Amino acid sequence: MPHPTQTSTAALAVLIILQAVMLGALYAGVPPHPPEATPLFGIAPFLGASMSAAVAAMLLGSGSSRSGRALCLLAALMALVSFGPQKYLDAQFGLIWPAVIAAQLACLALLAGAFRHARSATATGRQEDWA
Repeated sequence: MPHPTQTSTAALAVLIILQAVMLGALYAGVPPHPPEATPLFGIAPFLGASMSAAVAAMLLGSGSSRSGRALCLLAALMALVSFGPQKYLDAQFGLIWPAVIAAQLACLALLAGAFRHARSATATGRQEDWA
């Protein structure tokens, strides 16, 4: 069984690569690509912020530090904006399903790791380790 830090690092790498590919497709105009903007924000800056959170989580110790775990959760939630369950209703789902499924599995791994850590911290009474 892989170490929890390896699992979260691998899941973060999946999200970074998928978001970088989507950003490249947006810039190149190669379908399927995300829209340039949503009613709330532009996609390119959002993808940049999402990838930054994932890289920061990896650098800070995605499974070993409070800030790393918090950034892991932030990266997962930000990725779900782009690759969440709402994509099943997207007209281009037939073209994007591999990315959607891969991102959702990566987010599931990150969320499961956070839940596992919170549960073990509760069981051992280490409240200061929660993130």
